[in-house]
Amino acid sequence: MNVLRPTLLTLACLLAQPSIASDLPSLGDASSAIVSPQQEHQLGRAWLSLVRGQVDQLSDPQLKDFVETSVYRLGETSQVQDRRLEFVLLNSPQINAFAAPGGIIGVNGGLFLYAQTEAEYASVMAHELAHLSQRHFARGLEAQQRMQLPMMAAMLAGIIAAAAGAGDAGIAAIATTQAAAIQEQRRFSRQNEQEADRIGLVNLEKAGYDPRAMPSMFERLMRQYRYDRMPPEFLLTHPVSESRIADTRNRAEQYSAGGITDSVRYQLMRARVQLLYEDTPGLAAKRFRSMLDENPKLEAARYGLALAQIKSGQLKQARESLQPLLEKAPDDVVYNLAQVELDMASSRLPDAQSRLTRLLGLYPDNYPLKQARIDLLMKQGRIQDAERALDELLKNRPKDPDIWYLVAEVRGLSGNTIGLHQARAEFFALVGDYRQAIEQLDFAKRRATNNFQLASRIDARQRELIDDQRMVEQMLR
Repeated sequence: MNVLRPTLLTLACLLAQPSIASDLPSLGDASSAIVSPQQEHQLGRAWLSLVRGQVDQLSDPQLKDFVETSVYRLGETSQVQDRRLEFVLLNSPQINAFAAPGGIIGVNGGLFLYAQTEAEYASVMAHELAHLSQRHFARGLEAQQRMQLPMMAAMLAGIIAAAAGAGDAGIAAIATTQAAAIQEQRRFSRQNEQEADRIGLVNLEKAGYDPRAMPSMFERLMRQYRYDRMPPEFLLTHPVSESRIADTRNRAEQYSAGGITDSVRYQLMRARVQLLYEDTPGLAAKRFRSMLDENPKLEAARYGLALAQIKSGQLKQARESLQPLLEKAPDDVVYNLAQVELDMASSRLPDAQSRLTRLLGLYPDNYPLKQARIDLLMKQGRIQDAERALDELLKNRPKDPDIWYLVAEVRGLSGNTIGLHQARAEFFALVGDYRQAIEQLDFAKRRATNNFQLASRIDARQRELIDDQRMVEQMLR
């Protein structure tokens, strides 16, 4: 898959954005008359499915869980009214995050590399939530009513064309759609960025974080890339100026000192990402070992070293690295999952099972633990049990294409051919390939001819997907 240019992703929510006063805006019926919240929701979900089909993503359950729980925590104190959020984690080491219409939150893996503390990471996510809460997309259309929904859809078509590898053709489609309003968009974009900063700072403080993390991160990024001809995508789509940093810092200083600046868990997630983007596990192990030499108490470095040792097959050394972490925090999910991974790599499956059983007793709703149990069941050859566990997991994550992909695999192994085709259909629908999704349900119906109720359910779902396909096609005309 081609990695979608993050600039194009962010463009979707920076269109023709209106002049904004310093105080909070009034969101009346005018913007909803052009694009209603429900239209935004539908457009966002359609766009997300197409992006998922073109963009390489991160499927790490622990990273997904961290992003989701951290953003939902920020969402509780934000001004976002529609909490039906969807997430996409892009497999890119470049720093970027974006908010798209309808509650879509996107994060590049590179954000963990650049945001050195949890508060810095949270400041970026609070900023993106502010774009959603202020409905910058809908208000942009209100400011320039000539840009109706079909024009936005044409813009998204260009984005998808670029994602699919059309390159200049996709960019040309975007340029053609937007040429008349581009100067106004830039002006409105700066104003929306300022508003998102201010509202994001309020959200950060309410959520218990140190608001000073926002100007600190912007300032460091600006210093780092001041003289680069091509700065990172985040700075291209979120232009940072001295005046913007000064305004953000002045506002942050008005809050009382204190608040969360960092956490061990965030640093553990950073270590996972750092390992992911290191050239080899050996180089990662060398870097983590160097960090430990400087500070032997650095838990994230010890954890990263253990993961690197597991990946490079140094299982005995990995066990030694993990031991002090587990002794210090015997019930920590992240450390225990690393031990489970090590036990599975060492063929100590009973030990892994015992550990997961104990942890699930403590944290029965934890998604990464549930996923690890499913992985273990498959490694043990307990396919029927894995299928049941996946069906249970789907109740909480029905829109996760990673889960549906695995469901299809497990149902195939268990001989559940009808269920296999149904799972493939759901996966293809979530990644925007409606043709294959509908075809998979055709296969399922042919095998369910002797079961009238099942065939009727499959037929009803197929009609729903045909309607969804028609809606997406109409949006992108």
